[in-house]
Amino acid sequence: MKVKLMKTKLLYTAIIAGTLSFSSCELDEYNPTGGDATIESFDAWSGLETYCYSPLAEQLYSVYDFMSVAEGGTDMWLTPGGNPDYAKQLIYYDGLTTNTNGSNKVFKQAYSCIASCNAVINNADNVKGITDYDKKILTAEAKTLRAFYNLLLVTYYGPVTLSQEDISKGETNVRPVRNTVEEFYTSIINDLTEASKDLEVQPYGGNYARVCKKTALGLLARAYAQGAGEGLSENGVSYWQRAKDVAEDIINNASAYNVYLYPDVSDLWAQANNRNNPEALFIVSGRDANDESYNYVNCNNNLFTYTICNPYKCSDIYTRADNTNYYLGRTNNNTLAPTKYTLNVFDPSWDKRYENTFLTAFGLFSMVDAGWVGPYNACRVKITPNLVKKYGMGEQYEGQYIYPYVDMATSTSAYGGNQYYPTGVWAKGDHSGDTKNLIKDVKNVYVIDSVADDDDRFAIVLSRKYKTPEEKAKSIYFTVNIDDLFDGDQYKTAQFDGTNSYQLYPSLIKYDWCYNGVVGNHMQRRNGDMMVMRTAEVYLIAAEACQQLGDQAGAAKYLKPLRDRAARPGTVAPELTEVTEETILDEYAREMAGEFCRWALLKRHHKLGERLKLYNSRAARYFNEDIHYNRPISADFLNQIENKDEYGDNGYGTTPSKGY
Repeated sequence: MKVKLMKTKLLYTAIIAGTLSFSSCELDEYNPTGGDATIESFDAWSGLETYCYSPLAEQLYSVYDFMSVAEGGTDMWLTPGGNPDYAKQLIYYDGLTTNTNGSNKVFKQAYSCIASCNAVINNADNVKGITDYDKKILTAEAKTLRAFYNLLLVTYYGPVTLSQEDISKGETNVRPVRNTVEEFYTSIINDLTEASKDLEVQPYGGNYARVCKKTALGLLARAYAQGAGEGLSENGVSYWQRAKDVAEDIINNASAYNVYLYPDVSDLWAQANNRNNPEALFIVSGRDANDESYNYVNCNNNLFTYTICNPYKCSDIYTRADNTNYYLGRTNNNTLAPTKYTLNVFDPSWDKRYENTFLTAFGLFSMVDAGWVGPYNACRVKITPNLVKKYGMGEQYEGQYIYPYVDMATSTSAYGGNQYYPTGVWAKGDHSGDTKNLIKDVKNVYVIDSVADDDDRFAIVLSRKYKTPEEKAKSIYFTVNIDDLFDGDQYKTAQFDGTNSYQLYPSLIKYDWCYNGVVGNHMQRRNGDMMVMRTAEVYLIAAEACQQLGDQAGAAKYLKPLRDRAARPGTVAPELTEVTEETILDEYAREMAGEFCRWALLKRHHKLGERLKLYNSRAARYFNEDIHYNRPISADFLNQIENKDEYGDNGYGTTPSKGY
């Protein structure tokens, strides 16, 4: 079914023009000119193929918009006390409309890149000077990416239009027609099935930024799982069975597909493993600061600024100004904070995914290796009687100091901007300031397991275990009970202890892992790779499908490797004697927190409303079962078509009907 979508070429090309970037493994860029683009030459056609990747690095997996759509409005995330209403539309469904920026942008970005994918696929046979191999592989890449974007559309927006039109055509249709959910999934499955047969195990040209066979197979398993939630089947076989079959094939033939699962979850999030992480099935590659295409102003990920709190709100004890905090980076957005459920779903007694997911201890930094920002001793904070009284610290520590935790170094890119990176951790009790004594073999400086009472390398520690004032007074640092931050299931929005602790919260650090230096004048961006999909999700899909098919033993079998690798030394992950739907949802929360999958997961289990009532009362207050299982249709799109009242806005009130 061919449906022409956009009224003008402007919507496609305006988005595309500002979003493309490839990086450490460069993909050559080509800038088409809308409907006038000529793509008969191989260079032009293959260049256009790179535009199929265009929003991944700079828009979808690097800014808040897609994350708010994919993680907001679930049981796992709230807005923090210091920023209670930011993005309330997508986090709480409060005022969610067709003009909501995040949802609007994702809708447009998906369609803009589908147009590029279609142009590559539709024109492959017309390209001059192309080899059969190049045509096969690059067409398969475009099909994989088209399926990916179509899966975004049908997952988040429901039955919209399955576009077959491409950016090289000047034709328009101002009266688009919606396709069915079944038609969407049929197209997605066909694209991924065909692509998985044509793609090779190794990516084209050895460039890991490109999709390959394991990408198509992984997305196929994800698509079957999501479609299963719609009750779909294929030739009389349920999509749950199909999801199980594909996931099992990937797991059982992992070596043949170059699929890898780290045996230790700590290695998964080790800073050294950020570039070209072997557990990734689909990578968004961060820019290489030493490549001529590098632009420090426009480097990658600033998601960490939305998921990390700002300890500088307690500036008398945490003395690094927000806009010069080289360790944490600038932390001024403070938008997504974990729910009580998200924190309590972990059992830290054995599960080290807790500290690999959340930062709860905030230390200072020095820059001795860099040779600036003062000597080591200038980076310490003296504990005064006033600080002891205000923050409930131990009187026995008066006159002593809080010392830096990490030391930072800097390098300058040949193409602009400084990069700041940790060179090591100062050893507890070593106040020499001698960088020869730095602990260099730390996998990830943001992963902090536990902090002793006398550990003078931290200014603020958020404690999951409730501590009395007497217990807090044993510590040299400011101790905040995490439970005290909450009023019921929401964060407090005003002082409750005479400090600004209400603006603190356990902070998601998976986007600090995306790290190859803090780049840019305001330190708001990280430069590194980000994983669109990784092997652990395949194990989760296999377990999820088994559970839905009534095979609890099979579900436990596929959850076991994820739990075993998360166990602390000297501990064993508890055996699962029963695997319920809730078990699956909990395990997804532990393994995939913040990784752009929670809303889709709860949608396919039709659990959004139920889980919000349990864990996010503010969102539950606004959630409408009849509307909110789809995000609103983009107002920009509706305003460009002639049949918007017929097309509908998914029930958000700007058109007479839902449209489906």
